[in-house]
Amino acid sequence: MPSKAKAIATTDHDEIRRWADERGATPACVRGTGGEGDIGMPRLDFPGYTGADSLEPITWEEWFDKFDKRGLALLHQEKTGRGQQSNFNTLVSRKTVEARMEVDREASARTLRAKASSTEKAAAQIKAQSRNVRRSAEGKGAQKHHPITNVARKQESATPSPHTRPGGKRAA
Repeated sequence: MPSKAKAIATTDHDEIRRWADERGATPACVRGTGGEGDIGMPRLDFPGYTGADSLEPITWEEWFDKFDKRGLALLHQEKTGRGQQSNFNTLVSRKTVEARMEVDREASARTLRAKASSTEKAAAQIKAQSRNVRRSAEGKGAQKHHPITNVARKQESATPSPHTRPGGKRAA
C-alpha cells in the first residue's frame, strides 16, 4: 500500500522557519566544512539528535544567506505515513526541484490528454449507439426478420420414415 506521506519542496523563508520552529529545530552548519567567513554546509539541528558533536549553531540570517547563495530548497515532510509529525528534511538544489516540477507537469498534461481522448472515444461510441437505436426505431437499417417455420406442420407433411408404422409408432 502506498504511503500517504508527501515531501514538499520550498524556498520560502517564513515557511521553513515555521516548519523548523514547530519541531524545535534550529539553524546550524556542519563543523569544519566552511572557511574564512564561510559557514559551510547549512543544516537544521533537532533537539535530542546526534548533531551536537558535528553541528555548530548559527543565526537564521546566516543560514538563509547560505541557503540562497547556494540555490537550495528545503525538501521536507509535514507528517509521516502514519500521520505523526515528521522531521524528515533535506537540502536540495533548486534546479533539481524545478526539473522535477517540469517532469510532473508533463506527466499531468499527458494524463489529462489521455483522459480527454478516452472521454471523446466514449462520447463517439454513445453517439453511434444512439444513431443505431434511432435508425432501428425509424425502420432504417433494421435487420430483416425471417419468419419461423412451423416445424410441426412440416413434420406432418413429410414422408414417413421406413422405420415407423402407420400411426407414427416405431417398428420393433
